[in-house]
Amino acid sequence: MSKTLALTVLACLSFCICVCRAEDSAMENMVTERKVEDNHRQDSADLLIFIMLLTLTILTIWLFKHRRFRFLHETGLAMIYGVLVGVVLRYGIHVPRDISNVTLSCHVNASPPTLLVNVSGKFYEYTLKGEISASEISDVQDNEMLRKVTFDPEVFFNILLPPIIFHAGYSLKRRHFFRNMGSILAYAFLGTVISCFIIGLLMYGCVTLMKQVGQLNGDFFFTDCLLFGAIVSATDPVTVLAIFNELQVDVDLYALLFGESVLNDAVAVVLSSSIVSYQPEGDNSHTFEVMAMLKSFGMFLGVFSGSFALGVATGVMTFTKLRDFQLLETALFFLMSWSTFLMAEACGFTGVVAVLFCGITQAHYTFNNLSPESQDRTKQLFELLNFLAENFIFSYMGLALFTFQNHIFNPTFIVGAFLAVFLGRAANIYPLSFLLNLGRRNKISSNFQHMMMFAGLRGAMTFALSIRDTATYARQMMFTTTLLIVFFTVWVCGGGTTQMLSCHYLKPILTHSGPPLTVTMPACCGPLARCLTSPQAYEVSPHKPCVPINPVTLAGPAGTTSAVISADDLDRELTYGDHELVMRGTRLVLPMDDSEPPLADPRHRMRM
Repeated sequence: MSKTLALTVLACLSFCICVCRAEDSAMENMVTERKVEDNHRQDSADLLIFIMLLTLTILTIWLFKHRRFRFLHETGLAMIYGVLVGVVLRYGIHVPRDISNVTLSCHVNASPPTLLVNVSGKFYEYTLKGEISASEISDVQDNEMLRKVTFDPEVFFNILLPPIIFHAGYSLKRRHFFRNMGSILAYAFLGTVISCFIIGLLMYGCVTLMKQVGQLNGDFFFTDCLLFGAIVSATDPVTVLAIFNELQVDVDLYALLFGESVLNDAVAVVLSSSIVSYQPEGDNSHTFEVMAMLKSFGMFLGVFSGSFALGVATGVMTFTKLRDFQLLETALFFLMSWSTFLMAEACGFTGVVAVLFCGITQAHYTFNNLSPESQDRTKQLFELLNFLAENFIFSYMGLALFTFQNHIFNPTFIVGAFLAVFLGRAANIYPLSFLLNLGRRNKISSNFQHMMMFAGLRGAMTFALSIRDTATYARQMMFTTTLLIVFFTVWVCGGGTTQMLSCHYLKPILTHSGPPLTVTMPACCGPLARCLTSPQAYEVSPHKPCVPINPVTLAGPAGTTSAVISADDLDRELTYGDHELVMRGTRLVLPMDDSEPPLADPRHRMRM
């Protein structure tokens, strides 16, 4: 009898335990499902933020184009909106603290990327998200919210950068590019290397000074300084393209600056990879060793050559025979182009170089094999992807200024970086221009050199290279400083470039569009105006020198009076480039053929 009673009690206890465990398991499943649903909503809200940023940017760009407001470029506008949203997320929204969070101490020598925790016999896997300071332990939920709006750096390299770089090569003006090929290669290769080492040496001196005065709280080696020099030596071709298209910049100036910007992005990527791969023998990986340096140099040549060959080969092989099915033809062209980037990265090469030369090759060969419908579709598709990706990156830059959690603002390093970037750009442009002019028939004038110096913007590539690795103290300081450099060059130099080209006194020097300086400058400056005005400016607006800016009479082809231009008409003439932009939309793309627009045709200048 007693045995039966004991078995009955034991069975009841077992049943109760099973029921409790089932209830606990059900509760855990409910909590897990609720967390999954909350994460889904949070991710949707994060993506909605960026969509709203892009929408607001596009609407404001349209307003700026309509009102001919040229003090701020669209990329700078996207950054401002990103900064505003970042301020709101950082200081305006606070997530209530989760009482279920538990803080435990564990004595280990390193931070494991994956942690297995035994909780009452059940093992749970936790993934390392990053280091936080002791003062932020109570703000874990806020940090988690900010971390969710922070993208994986590989997203920039594998998704956002390929359409930007490909579009730069696909829309390249080939005739003017290859006519200035020697100078462009000199600026892109020699200039980028010179700029990298000048900036690296200057920053090493700055870091040494910071160590002496006790402003450095971590390791910062010479290789880190060289890496910083390679990162900030990359200029932004897309921003330069948009600015220089507005006022019909001289084709040689455009080809030099845009070609150098496109290629030096590729050179900067390979150069930074070569610096990171520098590994001398022995325990100290930061000592100078000739063999290690030669190995890095060989890697630079090998990676660049392999990427170049892969891009050209893929571009040549990307031909289709689906002309009767335009949608399939466009889809295949798009996938083959994008796969070039991923193929190069998977093979250990550089996708930026491969996709750039793939775009150039496809514009020269494959484009002509496409059906007319697919030609239009591919141009519009990559133009759209380039526009969205570019503005997304610049919006994220503004957002990252406040959502990135490991910023290190060091005033000495920031000031030194700005001076080093300026001197590095000067050491790139002026000495090489002097040497190139010794063998060029069409000389690079001092005004062109000043404009190339001023318009060396930093943008998407610089940001993508700096955010790719922020694990160490040196990389975090480099990322923060790089972000400030991009802000300054886009806002100040980007906006100032348009104003310089629009100025009455500077535009006729840098461009061939009228009116000539003999019209816009005072009569007392006649000799100087005649000296600085190009002959093409007289062809566009054939005035006599030193004519005052009262109503001006233009002579027609046969010497007859064809129009009278007043001061208002003259101002309209100066802003003709913007009018053309408004008529064609918010984005101006280079024609795919080699024909030049009739810039000097008086009929296009006589619109009243």
